[in-house]
Amino acid sequence: MTDLDVRRDALPLTGVQDLDPLLERIGEASFVLVGEASHGTHDFYAWRAELTRRLIAEKGFGFVGVEGDWPDCERVHRAVTSDTDPFEALYGFRRWPTFMWANEEVVEFCRWLRHWNAEREPGERCGFHGLDVYSLWDSLRAVHRYAAANLPRQLDAVMDALYCFESYGHDPQQYGLATRLVPDTCEDEVVNLLAAVARTAPTDESGLGVRQNAEVVAGAERYYRAMVRGGPESWNVRDVHMADTMARLAEFHEAKGVVWAHNTHIGDARATDMAAAGMTSLGQLARERHGDDTVLVGFGTYRGTVVAGDQWGAQHHVMPVPPARPASLEALLHEALPGRESLFVFPPAGLRPDWYDEPLGHRAIGVVYHPERERRGNYVPTVVGRRYDAFIWLDETRALHPLHGEPWDDTEPETYGGPRSADRRR
Repeated sequence: MTDLDVRRDALPLTGVQDLDPLLERIGEASFVLVGEASHGTHDFYAWRAELTRRLIAEKGFGFVGVEGDWPDCERVHRAVTSDTDPFEALYGFRRWPTFMWANEEVVEFCRWLRHWNAEREPGERCGFHGLDVYSLWDSLRAVHRYAAANLPRQLDAVMDALYCFESYGHDPQQYGLATRLVPDTCEDEVVNLLAAVARTAPTDESGLGVRQNAEVVAGAERYYRAMVRGGPESWNVRDVHMADTMARLAEFHEAKGVVWAHNTHIGDARATDMAAAGMTSLGQLARERHGDDTVLVGFGTYRGTVVAGDQWGAQHHVMPVPPARPASLEALLHEALPGRESLFVFPPAGLRPDWYDEPLGHRAIGVVYHPERERRGNYVPTVVGRRYDAFIWLDETRALHPLHGEPWDDTEPETYGGPRSADRRR
């Protein structure tokens, strides 16, 4: 890899108009998955929002799917598709880490989305939805409320699932631990719940919500059983759930979709050491299922500041992001492009410099971060030209702006983070 090779392919990124080459690359693709190298960086959120605005306004994308919980994001969706300020819905996110979505950057984007939608008929409005699998109890309660009001014949199946999970207390982690010690699980009750809801829920937006909440309950039940056993299965349950939800939203909206998630989800796992560990990713699944109809966009930075916590469930705060490890992707891009923001739209294999296809460490910062351990972890071996289709390089970045601290006591257990990443949630 030479500085000249990098500089030759680096496109300037000084304003939103400089995204034109990426819009060209996206073309008529139906799914654009846009990453972030951390959950706590202002610049990643800001550029991702700029790209998404253009995809909605210029290419007709009809929904945004994010690495967030369905019930929380459903409240945001109702706000952006009505005349309600989305601030309150975003401020109300309760599950740690709230700063992922309860931040000024997402409020700004969602207010733009509300104004965009206000000028359109209901069927033409762009949705905002959560793809993740953690909200077992919130989703189960939502199904119960809906069934009590609208599906009385299916209420017995819903109550069976509710009583089963209640017998383990309200802690899904305890459910997972218990199923490791005894053979009894709530799997049969969840299967019956899904079947009952699927048979009778309407095809409108309320029906989508109740069906998706039932799917979350099923995914969460599998996730927490897998989590206590260790290994890659819980990660894979989560990413398969997100891929299924993305496809379900595309079918419901009859529209193209943008996805916001960490690089470790939207990148193709086959271009990293995740594949050797038995892990897949949302980006890999999207490519396998939708082929060239998918475009994957990664992010990276050399240094700056970030919002994260010292441990799971702790108060978040601004931390330094030290200069990247020598010989990493970030260090090599910094040497070639010091102080610059650049866009890379990857040429086809065989028509590009060798550095696209060389394995390099690629930094990944989670919601738990220890800058002093930077050199010993936080890097995923990556062939960048195969992991993504395009890459946004921001040499120095700043922390994002949370709406509040972490006042909530309701936390979820840490997700499996893959090799060398036990303290990183993606």
